[in-house]
Amino acid sequence: MTSEQRQKIQPTWLGKSLAGVLLGLALAYILIAFFAWYGPGGIDAQDKVQFNMWMIPILWLTLFSFTYLFNSARQAWLILGGANVILYSLFLLLRGGL
Repeated sequence: MTSEQRQKIQPTWLGKSLAGVLLGLALAYILIAFFAWYGPGGIDAQDKVQFNMWMIPILWLTLFSFTYLFNSARQAWLILGGANVILYSLFLLLRGGL
């Protein structure tokens, strides 16, 4: 297998789609949680709940669409899963849950 064939994006759409749906949604939730808690005004800012609610699908669909740029489904699962583990752990650590 040549290096050109190894670097080609593989058409494993089912695995990439599942990674985008499941891990992309979880990643969107944690990114919005960071913004909700540590963004301007903190968690109690006026009208912030509505903004956060509307940002989740926008962020999720953006992450979902970019999952097709991974070279393989395995890479999508590893990178998105790793990002989820790191961000959720950091969030729990900052909130005093660990």
